Amino acid sequence: MATWLPKGLFTELGVRPEPRLPDRVRALIARQESESERLISWAQLAVLLTFATLFLVAPRPADAGMPMYEPVPIALTAYGLFTLGRLVLSYRGSMPGWLLVLSILSDMTLLIGLIWSFHIQYGQDPAFSLKVPTFIYVFVFIALRALRFDHRFVLSAGLSAAVGWLLLVVLTVRASAPEAITRSFTAYLNSNSILIGAEFDKIFTILLVTAILTFAVWRGRQLLVTAVKEEAASREIRRFLSKGVAEAIASSDQLVEAGEAAERDAAIVMLDIRGFTRFSTKVAPTRVVEMLTSFHARIVPIVQGNDGVIDKFLGDGVMATFGAVKASSTAAADALTALSEIMVEARAWSQDMRQSADGADLTVNGAAAAGRVVFATLGSAERLEYTVIGEAVNLAAKLEKHNKVEATAAITTASMFDLACEQGYVPLRPPERRPARTVAGVPEPVDLVALAD
Repeated sequence: MATWLPKGLFTELGVRPEPRLPDRVRALIARQESESERLISWAQLAVLLTFATLFLVAPRPADAGMPMYEPVPIALTAYGLFTLGRLVLSYRGSMPGWLLVLSILSDMTLLIGLIWSFHIQYGQDPAFSLKVPTFIYVFVFIALRALRFDHRFVLSAGLSAAVGWLLLVVLTVRASAPEAITRSFTAYLNSNSILIGAEFDKIFTILLVTAILTFAVWRGRQLLVTAVKEEAASREIRRFLSKGVAEAIASSDQLVEAGEAAERDAAIVMLDIRGFTRFSTKVAPTRVVEMLTSFHARIVPIVQGNDGVIDKFLGDGVMATFGAVKASSTAAADALTALSEIMVEARAWSQDMRQSADGADLTVNGAAAAGRVVFATLGSAERLEYTVIGEAVNLAAKLEKHNKVEATAAITTASMFDLACEQGYVPLRPPERRPARTVAGVPEPVDLVALAD
């Protein structure tokens, strides 16, 4: 019973514990529920304004025997003030449980009280109130509670409506003469008679609608919790994946499997921090992490800003790809633009490191190569990883190491430089061509271009 009825009405209603969920997921669900409460408040205000408008513009019944200010205007005014106060509180923070319970009870109390007043207003027997069409608004107030993903509120509203109508029937029977109760359906429809079975039909209908909505909202809550959990997990996992890789996974029409591959023309950029090994042996591991984090914080936005993807963080190095995850007609130009901007930023970073407390002497070398690569999914069904394979990857790694030989900070091949210029690359300085260079691990001499010294 505790899972269906509100538990601790004045302390826990409105604070639904999710003990198996991480705090950040529970916070996301709480935010969704707060938004739902505001939506309910606005919906109640809309219903109120609709009632008020209809009351003001509709022709006054000729047989209404009470003054204009009783009882509908009073009920609408009181309910309007309560609704406005509730709306303000919903924007100020989480609604306390006692106020949510009070809101549900006030909805039904005002509605039932208004229905009871009809026989007084029209000078009829008490049974007259049981037949007014205003009864159908009971379902409106129950349905409003379905806007929040908590089935307990729907159930509470439905039960309060059923109990309220039962009390109204009991009050009507006690206030009526014994002969007012009939077993004739025709007499019930054509007079101010009370047909007990008809009233129990109404109560049964209220409970049936409540049960259906309660089950629907309960199912909706399960879906909400699942969706929020998956959204939070996806958001966290995406932080461990390159943006392009995460988008490739999310947009795939089929389940990603090991062995899938796509061949593309792409460009590869390799970066390496010189002096890292010496630095890491002299400082605490936490300082090493701080240094790497500060470096990555500077270069990652540059790579992403030029449509590149960080493929790997290689300890003191970084591998970035352009046009591998997603085909691009300007991959070479994007790669060299990013590498040129990174070298400018790297010089500023190196200066900051030298001026730091430990006076780290660190510099950054980089290299770029272009060519045909394979963007592939490797691993097993339980553990997958996207990677880029191809001669361009190997060549970029070898060129990065060759910076020592050339006494440069960043180099690329002449063929990639020319291709990048055709694609729109504008070098930051006049190209320094170095033809027929012997690069370790490369069988043939390579024409190079120095991008930075």
